[in-house]
Parts: sequence; C-alpha cells; structure tokens
Amino acid sequence: MPREQLQTASEELRQASAAASDAEAQRRLYDLSDQFATLASADSGPDHGRLARHLNALTELREGAGEDVTTHIDAAEEAITAYRETVEGV
Repeated sequence: MPREQLQTASEELRQASAAASDAEAQRRLYDLSDQFATLASADSGPDHGRLARHLNALTELREGAGEDVTTHIDAAEEAITAYRETVEGV
C-alpha cells in the first residue's frame, strides 16, 4: 500500500537534490529520496527509529544549504512527521 506522505518526502528530497550546489549534499539528498520512494511502496512501513535517523540526516543537510534546498527539506520533514504520527509505538 503506497504511503502518500513518504512519496511526497521522496519528491521534495529529489527537488532539494536538484537545487543543491554542493555535490555531497546532492548525492545524500538523492539517496534519501530513493530510500523514501522505496519505503513508500514497501509492504510494511518504517519504524520510528528509522524515521528519526532520516530526520536527523535532514537536519545535518539543512546546515549551510541555500533557501531553495531548505524549503524542500522543510516540506519533506513535514510529510515525514505527518506519516510518523500514524506509526504505532513510542
């Protein structure tokens, strides 16, 4: 079952990757985008721990990023947080 919020996060991170000027940030954002695309179509969703690790990675990537990049990271974080609220546990 596709998870719309995770797909939205993937799309936002893909756009952030395209907007990033730093090659390392581009690669990391693109990789995260791929991971969320995979999670969006997986049979079972990610747990709180995995989502927290991704959110921490996005916090790191936000530092020193331009406004275009941070706008997309913010949108991705909102989508991830919305999905995370539906996950049982913690």
